[in-house]
Amino acid sequence: MASVKEIIDLMDSPSKEDIVLIEKAYNFAEKVHEGKKRYSGETSFNHAFETAKILAEIRMGSTTIAAGLLHDTIRDGKIGDEQIKKEFGDEILFLVSGVTKIGKIKYGGTEKYIESLKKFLVTVSQDIRVLIIKFASRLQNMRTFEPISTDKQRKIALESSKIYSPLAYMLGIRKISKELEDLSFKKLYPKEYKETLDFIKEKSEKELPKLEKFVKSVKKILAEEGVINIRTSYRQKGIYSSYKKIKRIQNARGGVDKIYDILALRICVETVADCYKVLGIIHGTWQPLPGFIRDFIAFPKPNGYQSLHTTIFTGDGSIVEIQIRTNKMHEMAEFGVASYLFYKDDNKSIENNESTRWFKYFLPKFINYTKTDKEKEIPEWIKDATQKIDRDGDKKNKGTFLKDLGADVFSDRIFVFTPKGEVVDLPVGSSVLDFAYAIHSDIGNHTNSAKINGKMVAIKTVLKNGDIVEVITKKSSKPTTKWLEIVKTLMAKRHIKSFLEKGSDK
Repeated sequence: MASVKEIIDLMDSPSKEDIVLIEKAYNFAEKVHEGKKRYSGETSFNHAFETAKILAEIRMGSTTIAAGLLHDTIRDGKIGDEQIKKEFGDEILFLVSGVTKIGKIKYGGTEKYIESLKKFLVTVSQDIRVLIIKFASRLQNMRTFEPISTDKQRKIALESSKIYSPLAYMLGIRKISKELEDLSFKKLYPKEYKETLDFIKEKSEKELPKLEKFVKSVKKILAEEGVINIRTSYRQKGIYSSYKKIKRIQNARGGVDKIYDILALRICVETVADCYKVLGIIHGTWQPLPGFIRDFIAFPKPNGYQSLHTTIFTGDGSIVEIQIRTNKMHEMAEFGVASYLFYKDDNKSIENNESTRWFKYFLPKFINYTKTDKEKEIPEWIKDATQKIDRDGDKKNKGTFLKDLGADVFSDRIFVFTPKGEVVDLPVGSSVLDFAYAIHSDIGNHTNSAKINGKMVAIKTVLKNGDIVEVITKKSSKPTTKWLEIVKTLMAKRHIKSFLEKGSDK
């Protein structure tokens, strides 16, 4: 049975204020969701509870965890914004509203993958915590969606594999990304999933006893060299990652016996200097495999991942991959930007949190932030993220997605939605009429009025980032010269001028 203590026990040294907030959000969500169930048959409150547990597991703070408990209260509980604001304040209302808004964004199919992903990220990144809550919610959905229809499962799995898992990976939250891609793989390709899982089990059962024996030798030789403050653990490669590697090797006409990293040894130490010292001791004792030494400390991956990787011959006929990193690097490898930005600082207001000021500058300009010397604090991996893409990304679009993302991040754009959740990007200052023409010229030519976030507005109303816009057309409505003063986009002006020149409806 669910208990708020389970969440609190997962948190990192919560204060009394943290505990009070979590308990309040827990009780509030439990009451709001009472008697309600999801499509899967799971209770709505249990979904909120498990989402909050995931957030606690990835080291998020009390504000984000509380928002995780409350993230479905507006949508499912018919609770208004004012009630959330009254009980929990503006910051939590902002997070909960943001998650609700993300839920309206729809994945339009593989052909729109790159563009949809880009717009999705930029739209929600006003506060990265909103995206992290959505990751946790989606992961919990994937864990429990078996009772729902097969078609709906496949749709959720496809969306997760194309949007949520890649975004979580880009932000370095491998703990969530890995499970999302494995659960999606299981649903979308059950035959290949089972074959890969069987391969991993067979390989692991064969290699684990040897690896356990080898670890004892490693600890002994390190201790002899004065390196005793270490933590060791095993890493099993993800199922989908293993599948991709198997396919790559087979396509290169190689044998799967050349896959050495299904199981890997992790060694965590205190300092960067210790990392290189351990690597030197290991290479001085066991022969490394040529071409399999990688320094992700000096050259981090675009998502911030840092570690030393080496593959060595153990001397008993086995080959083992070893990953060496600091404890801080391990936190980053598991929890990514969640760890870097908000670990222990999450309960502070995002506007006043000095450790996140650089990130706000990286985000779109609709966040009110003045460029200062704090820009120098932007980590290199965030700068690189505007120019690089992961090796395993879409080869056809290699290098373009994140480069385009960088252009969008620093340009004056807004992202608004149709009632169906489709994303439309427009220049800052665009009106309802610009939006209408962006949808279709016929809709633009007959625009009469509109609703923004459910409220009636005039066609000259300027749109804000995140608005949900419903255009209301009327056959008698037609462009006039005054419309040219309303619109900002060249496309809208072109259609209006074309209509006026023809002097009649098309």
